Amino acid sequence: MSMGARLAQERRKQNLTQEQLAEKLGVTRQAVSRWESDTAYPETDKILRMAAIFGVSCDYLLGVSDAPAPGLDKPPSLVTRLLRETVGKKVLLAFYEEEDFIFCDYALILDFDGGWANVEFVREKRDKRETRLIPLSSIRTITILPEGGRG
Repeated sequence: MSMGARLAQERRKQNLTQEQLAEKLGVTRQAVSRWESDTAYPETDKILRMAAIFGVSCDYLLGVSDAPAPGLDKPPSLVTRLLRETVGKKVLLAFYEEEDFIFCDYALILDFDGGWANVEFVREKRDKRETRLIPLSSIRTITILPEGGRG
């Protein structure tokens, strides 16, 4: 099932119109329509907000997982607990493969959901903050910077 089909399905389960969902997300109804028809894709922050509104994981919305939400009866894994410790902290990230958006002094981990990290960073030679959803599988190491560290 495509991401657009999942968005439409979850929106309908919540008894929301495209207009109502658009209002909650601060976008136009046309944007929601384009997402649901797979002619455009939502930004990272919109995916995170829709996952929260629908009560599903980002992995599910993105089509990485067929399960709408991880099992609530299982305790979080050691890796999940360690990753949660990095939320809100400045970190250095090393990747298995070079990513064009990783050339920065530091990144700020905003959140984790399933196999994805929501990361804020400032690109080298630019003074603009960006937020991206990065697959955890591409991250080789995460080094937490000391308070008042670089960046």
